[in-house]
Order: sequence, then structure tokens, then C-alpha cells
Amino acid sequence: MLHKCDCFSIFGMFNSRACTFGALLLLWLCWSLLLIEAQSSITDPVEVDALRDIRNYLVDVNGNLRNWNRGDPCTANWTGVLCFSTTMNDGYLHVTELQLLSMNLSGGLSPSLGRLSYLRILDFMWNDITGSIPKEIGDIKSLELLLLNGNQLTGSLPEELGYLPLLDRIQIDQNKISGPLPKSFAYLNKTRHFHMNNNSISGQIPPELSRLPSLVHFLLDNNNLSGYLPPEFSQFPNLLILQLDNNNFNGGMIPNSFGNMTKLLKLSLRNCNLRGPMPDLSRIPKLSYLDLSSNYLIGSIPSNKLSDNITTIDLSSNNLTGTIPDYFSSLPQLQKLSLANNSLGGSIPSTIWQSRAFSGTERLTLDFENNKFSNITGSVSLPQNVTVWLQGNPACKNSSLVQFCGNANYVEMKKTNLVARITVCPIQSCPPPYEYSPSSPTPCFCAAPLIVGYRLKSPGFWDFLPYKNMFEEYLSSSLKLDRSQLYLQHFVWEEGPRLRMQLKFFPVYDANSNSSYLFNRTEIRRINSLFTMWNISDSKVFGPYELLYINLLDPYKDEYATRRSSGIRKGVLAGAIVGAIAGAVTLSAIVTLLILRAHSKNYQAIPRKRLASKVTTKIDGVKDFTFSEMALATKNFSSSTEVGHGGYGKVHRGVLTDGKVVAVKRAQMGSLQGEKEFLTEIELLSRLHHRNLVSLIGYCEEEGEQMLVYEFMSNGTLRDHLSAKTKETLSFATRLRVALASARGILYLHTEANPPIFHRDIKASNILLDFNYTAKVADFGLSRLAPAPDIEGSAPAHVSTVVKGTPGYLDPEYFLTHKLTDKSDVYSLGVVFLELLTGMQPISHGKNIVREVNVAYQSGMIFSVIDGKMGSYPSDCVEKFLNLALKCCQDETDMRPSMADVVRELEIIWGMTPRANTGTTEPMEVDTGNQISPPSSATVQRNPYASLDVSGSDLVSGAVPSISIISPR
Repeated sequence: MLHKCDCFSIFGMFNSRACTFGALLLLWLCWSLLLIEAQSSITDPVEVDALRDIRNYLVDVNGNLRNWNRGDPCTANWTGVLCFSTTMNDGYLHVTELQLLSMNLSGGLSPSLGRLSYLRILDFMWNDITGSIPKEIGDIKSLELLLLNGNQLTGSLPEELGYLPLLDRIQIDQNKISGPLPKSFAYLNKTRHFHMNNNSISGQIPPELSRLPSLVHFLLDNNNLSGYLPPEFSQFPNLLILQLDNNNFNGGMIPNSFGNMTKLLKLSLRNCNLRGPMPDLSRIPKLSYLDLSSNYLIGSIPSNKLSDNITTIDLSSNNLTGTIPDYFSSLPQLQKLSLANNSLGGSIPSTIWQSRAFSGTERLTLDFENNKFSNITGSVSLPQNVTVWLQGNPACKNSSLVQFCGNANYVEMKKTNLVARITVCPIQSCPPPYEYSPSSPTPCFCAAPLIVGYRLKSPGFWDFLPYKNMFEEYLSSSLKLDRSQLYLQHFVWEEGPRLRMQLKFFPVYDANSNSSYLFNRTEIRRINSLFTMWNISDSKVFGPYELLYINLLDPYKDEYATRRSSGIRKGVLAGAIVGAIAGAVTLSAIVTLLILRAHSKNYQAIPRKRLASKVTTKIDGVKDFTFSEMALATKNFSSSTEVGHGGYGKVHRGVLTDGKVVAVKRAQMGSLQGEKEFLTEIELLSRLHHRNLVSLIGYCEEEGEQMLVYEFMSNGTLRDHLSAKTKETLSFATRLRVALASARGILYLHTEANPPIFHRDIKASNILLDFNYTAKVADFGLSRLAPAPDIEGSAPAHVSTVVKGTPGYLDPEYFLTHKLTDKSDVYSLGVVFLELLTGMQPISHGKNIVREVNVAYQSGMIFSVIDGKMGSYPSDCVEKFLNLALKCCQDETDMRPSMADVVRELEIIWGMTPRANTGTTEPMEVDTGNQISPPSSATVQRNPYASLDVSGSDLVSGAVPSISIISPR
């Protein structure tokens, strides 16, 4: 529907021949549309005013709510506003859902929320909203879901929230809420989910909460709770998860009555300042997860057997004494047993691991460090799937047990896990944003997936892999999808522990449908609503979940354009507006014909081959070549000059009229190269001048062609040399030179380019080597400008953008949060460093280079993964280089060094390297060990650009191209 201001802006579309008549028709059209708008404003005026006040309290930097000042909320489809499909007895439509998930909103929450008296769902998740929670929300007696998690809310919880009779779920986690838990919450008789973790809630947990009849999940970990643990909690009739880690219960005890919570699945009381003996929990028949670590528990471990469902027992860092109970050898689902840092003694029975039969994905980790164990009884042979840590026990004096006595120093499942997809399908047949559906029964079925960010908030296991198949079956069946439609692309453990993952859902192939590569609009809305309305059934194994985002690829945007519709029945307004619509349609047709006729000549000049936006601005230092010049330089693009190809197209070696040898990268028709990336490459490289960045000589955009012309790099890509595609081997000194040169080039991008630039696709195939093996960074098609400083001179640390890059090189935090930073480039370069040291590929046969090198490092076997083709090397320099690489590849952004620190550390290592001390004044210029003669113009060299892909098409499956956030509407 046109806004009244938009009508007059359209006059500019007419040329002089149609202006007068078209203007009159358009005025009539606008009047008709405004009449429709006036006649369709039937949302309750109280709620309309409330919505406008809610909008005034918010700061909407992305303009997501820009249509909140146009028309009627329910009939004009205001973003995030959903209404009942029929009018009530009062003759009005009413708002039933306000869903504003992940819209980058800030500002505050208006008290006018309380005037939406028919509201069922209030969703502001994953924004940046500050201020307090308005007590007026307690006036919405129809409210079922209160979803405020992932903001910056402060203040205390209003007592009024305790009087919401239909509330099913209250999620305020990951805010800054303080003050006590209101006693009024004991009246929330229908509330099943209390998710209040990661706040600053303080004081005593009200014992009155124990009478809540429906509560199943009670998550208040990471707060400032004190007082005592109420023994009355044993009276919860349906409680499944009690998670109170990282609070301070003043040295109180764990009540023995907790052993009577017969439905409990998970009890987590880590680091709560609890004392006294450990209670007997053997009467909880389905307990699967027990964490009482980092307290001050005393006495022995109760001898009564825990549930056979138990996967995780963590009793570490207490003051426990006695021996290991016999029943630990008969727990069939056990994944982790940690008794470290206690005073336990006696023998460790090897039957704990010897009596188990492991499947391919099952693992068992046993941590007995820093106790008083004297020996291991039974066989000391260790199955491949079992890890045992014994350091700090008298048993380590026995030389036969040395294999158990290394330093554990492991990170508990916090590593990023990329699920690699191996495909033999041709890349060009499935251009982004379409992808091959990896589990489809139809080979190489190309489709556009729905991309979902999903997190398990309190899973009942320590190791996910044995449960992966079960999870896929559970989620796909809950969504009423075939399991082959779900692809779990990525998962990573976070603090909590919580399990975050990225999922892709593919449509089912239908030979009788021309659009089976897309979900239809109805199916998208159905899947979206199942997530946003929490209609996915709870799982006892996987615990509560939360939706982080749903990303919508370009092909769905037009298809789903009416997704914001509030679902009002067509018949409600038909009588009032049918006449106006008929007149508007007729006039629209007339006006459209006039416009098309007046402007038809403009389209005849567009080349038949491609509708390309010509580079109209001449750029200093970059030549605009003609098509004939490129044809002459490459012998009319003869196959004899072809030296490679990538997803972008073919690459030719060319010789310009002045004798200069160049690389000509020519896009094939219908290639994956986008107009944006083509212009980005030209505009960025035209103003970047550094000896460690590949130079752009020119471009050609003529006769429907797109070509980029670069300096020719005679020694190919770094990836070629590491994968043995070339005969020359690289010494350690040469590899270190390559690393330092690459880091210097990227440091220039981060600190000296104006404005600074994030590369976003650093990989071994984008690092090129000239005749002297000097490294230069290439391919800026995916690069992004760093955030510009504001008026006060400060700039945000990240750019929020869609995820693009190459599997194995992607920064895990960028992958999950879409926040691109300079540290994202640091991570990618760290992976290149690991390639230099090991010769391995980032992902090969399902193995990730970062994970594999970490495992070798932690086990003291690091030199076993060093590339044998490197020859002799100084071990101290290699070790320093390796440490730097692993620091760069930390999962957490803040743990990585800056690029300046990387360059500084590499220069120190270079100074220690024997090859560096050969008398040369510039270590980056000469390395006699690998120096070769410059190529003659008649010699065809390997082309470094063959594997470059400006569009990122070589990702095949790992990147997430062209995505935009959907919030439920």
C-alpha cells in the first residue's frame, strides 16, 4: 500500500509527453489507495497508540520498524505485529503477538506494552535494549511467552509479573537484572520454564516457589543468589532441570531431600559455596547429569548406585575422601567422570573402562588428578576411546603407569566442530546462494536452505557426537520434516555448558515441481512459527532450546514478501474496499502502460549478454582496457594462454602491447561473480599500495564482459606448494618469510589503509608468490571496510554482515554471531600458519587442522605433525611459530593477538632463525635457498589466479552466502 507521501514522488517517473495525463490519473489512484487505507484502519485505537509509544521508546538503527507510521497495524502488516484474524465483539482487531527477534533494536521498553491487553507473545530477544522491565507487563493477563533474553536490561524483576495467570515461559537470561526473586512468582501456576541465568539476581530463593505445579526447568546459574537451598524444592512435582551454578549459598548444605526429586534429569550446583556431605541421589531413577564440582563437600561418595542414565559425574575440586564406589564400573552411558582435586585414595578399578563396549563415536574421559590413588587394579591397557588422567597421585611413581600421568590441560569440549561435507557434484551446477542438499536421496540436488541458529541451553550429556543422530531425528520429526532435509553444519560448546549450532533445512526434491528447490511460503511460515512459538516438544535428553536467528536467503525474499501479513481473513474488509480496488487496478494498468511506453527506449541500449552496471568513474592508476586489447593480449583468449580456472571463470596469461605480462581473470557468462564483488575488487585494490598485496593493473567491462587484470605472480599459490603440486619444496625459512610477508600485508589493511579493511577470505590459495617467493595477499572481492568512527572519534569493533569465507578458515565467532572483526582475519591467517607448519589442508577427510594440531600439542606429540617436506628446521623457532599459530586460532576473539602483535612475534622468530642471519639487510627480500630466475615473457608459468574465486564460489558448502535475518512476524 502506498504511503500518501509516496504518491507525489512518483511524478518524477514521467517524461514530458505523459506528464499531464499521467499526473491526473495518478492523483486519482492515490486518492483510491488512501481511501482503502482509511477504510481498513480497524485495529483497536488503544493498541494503535500503544504501538506508536512502544516505537518511540525504541532506537531502530536498521529501520526495521519504518512502516510503523503507515496505515493500520493489523491491516498494513506492521513489522513484527501479528493480530487475530477476525474482529472481536467490540468490532476491532487486536494484537496477539509482538515478535521483534534480532532486529538490532536499542532504547527501552515502554510501559504502554501493558495496554496490549490481548497479547500472547512478547518477544524482544537478542537486541540491545536497556532500562528496566516495565511493571505494566503484569497487566497483560493473556500473556503466555515473555521473551526478553539477550539484551542489556537492568533493575529488578517487577512483582506484577507474578500475577500473569497464563504465562508458560519467562526468559530474561543474559541481561543485567538485579534484586531478589519476587515471592509473587509462586503464583505462576502455569509457568513451565524459568530461564533467568546470567544476570545479577541476588538474595534468597523463595521457598514458596516449590509449590509451582508446572515448573520443569529452573535455570538461575551465574547470578548472585545467597541464603540456603530450600529443602522444599523436593516438592516440585514435575521439575526436570535444576541448574544453579556459580551462586553463593553461604556454606550451606545440599538438602538430603533433593534425593526425593524423582523426575529430576539434571542437577548442576557447581561453584555454589556448598559444604557438608554429598547427599544420596540413588533414588532419582532417570538422573543423567550431576555436577557438584568446586564446592567444599566432605566425606565419602555415597555407595548407592546412581541411575543407569547418567552421562556426566563431576565431583572435582571438593574435599571428598574414601574410595571410588564399585558401581562406577557399571554405568553404561557414562561419558565423563571427574574426581580431580579431592583426597580420594585406594585403587582405581580398571573395570570402569574395561567393562564398557564403545561404539565408533562414544568416548569416556576419566579425570583422577591430584588425589591419593596408589595404583590401578586390573589391566592397564587403555581402549582408544578412553582418556585417563592421573597426574598428582602416588600411582604416578609406578613407571608402568606413566601413560596416565601427563598433564590433562584439556579444554572440555569447547572446541568448534565444523561438520565437513564431501561432495563430488560440479560446483558450477549449483551457484550460490543455492547449495547441494547433503542428505538428499536425490544425488546433487540443488536447493536454497533455511538457515537457523539454535542452542541447547542445558543438555544432559558431555559429548554430543554419540547423540547427533538422535538429535537430528528428534528435531526433524518435531518439525514434521524428513530427516534428509536437516543438515547440522556446525556446533560449538559454550560456557554453561551450552551447545550452539547452525542448522540448514532443505526442501524435498519433487520431480513434478518446477520449484522444488525452494520451500513454499506456507512451509516457511510453518517452520518459523514452530520455532518462535516454542511448539517443538521438549526433550529429556537435549533439554530446553532457544532460537538465535532464522536467516533467509535471497531466493525467498520475494516469495516471502507477504510473510508480515497478520493473517486477517480476506472477507473482513472486502465489502468496504472492493470498489476502490477495482478503480485503482484499472488506473494502475493505464499508468503502467504509459510509463513502459515512455521508457522502453532506455532498455534497448543494455547489452544482450548481461545487465551490468558499468564502472563510470575513472580510477587513478587503474586502466580501463577495451575488449579488443584483452583479446589481443591473450591471443583471442586462446586455450594456449589459459593457465587456470576457478568459480569466477578462466584465467589467461596475457602480454600487453608494452610487453608487460599480466594475469587476465575473465568471468564466464552466468558466473558466480557478483556485480558488487567486481566493483569491490576494483575500488579497493585501486587505492591499496603495499609490496605484500597483489596489484590490480586494470579491468575491462565492455560488450557484456567482466575482466580483472593483475600483475602476474610466477610462482603460483602457497596452497600449490604445500600440496605438492610443484616440484620445489619450501624450507622453514622460506615458509616463515611467507608468513611474515602475509602478516605485513594484512596489517597494512587493518591499520594503514584509509579506511581500514577486513579481508574476510584469507587462505593459502589467496597468498601468491612472485619469482623470488615474496608473498602477496590477493582476492579482495569479499572484503569489507572497517566501521567508520563516529563524531567523537570512536568506532565499533565489528561489522555486522553475512558470513562469507572458506570452510576451515572461518572465525568461529564470526560464523556464529555474524560480527566481522580484524581478529577474524587473525584466525584465518593462523590457519594458514598451521598449513605452513604441517602441510595439511584446513579440512581433510572430516578432520579440522586446528583441532588436530591442538590434540597433538596437548599430547606432547607436536613435532609428529610437522611437514616432513620442510627438511631440517630449528625446533625452538618452530615451537614459537606453532604457539603463535594456535594463539591466532583461539575460538574466543579476545584471546587472539592483534595483527600488529603477530607481525612483531614473527619478526622475533625470524631474528632467531639461522637462515635469517645471512648478511642480508632485508629478510623479506632474499632467500637464496629458493631463489629462481625471473620468467621471460615467452615462458608460460603456473598461474596463481587459477584457484582464486572472487565470488567465494569455491566454498561449496561451508559459507553462508547472501543471508538476511528474519524475525518472526
